[in-house]
Amino acid sequence: MSESLSRTQTTRKVVIETKGGVVAAQHRLAAQAGADVLAVGGDAVDAAVAVSFVIGVLEPWMSGPAGGGAMMLWRADEGRAVALNHGMRAPAALNPADYPLSGRGIAGDLFPWEEVVDNRNVQGATAVAVPGVVDGLGRAHGRYGRMPWAELVAPAIAHAKRGMLVDWYAALCIASVTRELAKDPDAAALFLEDGQWPKIGAWTALAEKRLDQSRMADSLDQIARHGARALYDGDLGAAMAADMQAKGGSLSQDDLRSYAATFHDPLSFGYRDTQLHAVPGLTAGPTLMQALTEAAKTDLTGNAPDAEAFAAYARGLKSAYQTRLSSMGDDGEHPQAPGCTTHFSVVDRHGNMVAQTQTLLSIFGSRVVSPSTGFLMNNGIMWFDPVPGRPNSLAAGKRCLMNVCPVIGEAPDDTRFAFGASGGRKIVSAVAQLTGFVADYGMDIGAAFHQPRIDVSGGPIVVADDALPQSVIDSLSADYDVRTTHRTMFPYAFACPAGVMRKGSVNTGCTEIMSPWGDAVCEKETA
Repeated sequence: MSESLSRTQTTRKVVIETKGGVVAAQHRLAAQAGADVLAVGGDAVDAAVAVSFVIGVLEPWMSGPAGGGAMMLWRADEGRAVALNHGMRAPAALNPADYPLSGRGIAGDLFPWEEVVDNRNVQGATAVAVPGVVDGLGRAHGRYGRMPWAELVAPAIAHAKRGMLVDWYAALCIASVTRELAKDPDAAALFLEDGQWPKIGAWTALAEKRLDQSRMADSLDQIARHGARALYDGDLGAAMAADMQAKGGSLSQDDLRSYAATFHDPLSFGYRDTQLHAVPGLTAGPTLMQALTEAAKTDLTGNAPDAEAFAAYARGLKSAYQTRLSSMGDDGEHPQAPGCTTHFSVVDRHGNMVAQTQTLLSIFGSRVVSPSTGFLMNNGIMWFDPVPGRPNSLAAGKRCLMNVCPVIGEAPDDTRFAFGASGGRKIVSAVAQLTGFVADYGMDIGAAFHQPRIDVSGGPIVVADDALPQSVIDSLSADYDVRTTHRTMFPYAFACPAGVMRKGSVNTGCTEIMSPWGDAVCEKETA
């Protein structure tokens, strides 16, 4: 934590209460696009499609059409939860021998894998995996959408034609990866000024700088007119694959044609008096289940989280990560790495819900732009361990192991919630504790999101918000190596959540209180 940060500044977010729909997202204009869809009678899934595409334009370093993720849905009309996995996978022509170890120890990005020569699994077209988010959105819309697909993609096209405004926060994010972006001419042309500095407006805000996202707008227009599969089966996908192969990658159009997002029965389990639904398989859903199952062994009393509560959450998360790291093959990631994912949650006036987490993996993904499409590409290959013979070792056609953890909860008093977060391995800690705050103490969404948290991400250190009572810090320090830190907007020491809640017929929403762009917007609010 910076020594210069204020110790007295406080930040709060207003929680809206409405019988209309609510969208909570890491970018206000994306949330607004979803709220506008709800206002004209769109389903929660319709709103999610609009939010996903818009946030890919306005927060391009976190996610986009060339990324992947997972979605949890609550269908009030069916009285059940549904899971949708649209994660990435390795290209069929990928050869693990093309990723030799450098012998220089641990790499320096999100995961402490052994370093690969030239960081080929992290940076550049060789790090690109088969994207899944657009197909996932198309399948969700095909099953539950009410509004025409093209109308839902239209807001993203409009934003791309205008170009993302580079304010101080955007410039800070771009500046953090300037050297890597400069290595790809197309990424440099999109994000940098003279190959060195991010494009930024004046301090006075009288002059605007916007990215030229016209190529992306054209590609989104094709997806709007021809459907989600345009990115997989048509000329758009062929052009994107050709771009990556020209830059040395192995992504092919056959990989895109054969890709299919999949619906699943959710991973459903109880915690206290709350029923939870998560995405099964190669996500953080199983880790969340084990963490809360272990935490539930401790009976909690009182009206607010205390030392005993945080000790229970810490034990649960420690146990769950021991299992995850040994059996699922994910050896971990750097706890202070930049954020690289986005999450948004939606509830409509009828009570249908969506919790969607989508990602490029690293911040700015592979730091490579497809010039034909204008899309910033993922670096999903980094999800794999480059050392052979391990559960998560790199292999052709293999599904990626994700940290995403969107969850739907059914709590007492006719309460449901859709939570999730960005932040890599910090995601599970946030989702587990937010769930605990609701299930253990009956918190509403505002209280839960403003409550200080800890982070337990599988490493030896427990990170604690320095706003927690000293009794909590002392209790945790008796069993763990505890480091305290301030809750800041950059970098995030904790995950960045977004969620919605419905109690009876009243909907609410909130985002991470330190997120400068994040907001919850109700369907009656105007832009």
